[in-house]
Amino acid sequence: MKHCVYILYSEKLDRFYIGETSNFDIRMEFHNNSDVKKFTGKAKDWELFLKFDCDCKAQALSIEKHIKKMKSRVYISNLKKYPEITIKLKSRYPC
Repeated sequence: MKHCVYILYSEKLDRFYIGETSNFDIRMEFHNNSDVKKFTGKAKDWELFLKFDCDCKAQALSIEKHIKKMKSRVYISNLKKYPEITIKLKSRYPC
């Protein structure tokens, strides 16, 4: 089963959300339509900023954790601007 790391952006909150899933479409539906009072429940305007496939769940979770630990909007922007960063992350966190 393919897993991916995704980054969402909410204009209302002016915030990013980083996540991992094996079914992006269902997960995106949850983020925009859930009444659960989690972080993404604070807004209904989440849009996909970046998504990339990983080779396994463990890799996706490691990369998600890495991006979250960076706590940097510049780093997140650079992930989109420079796709080679995601390639390096995948080699840094192999399955």
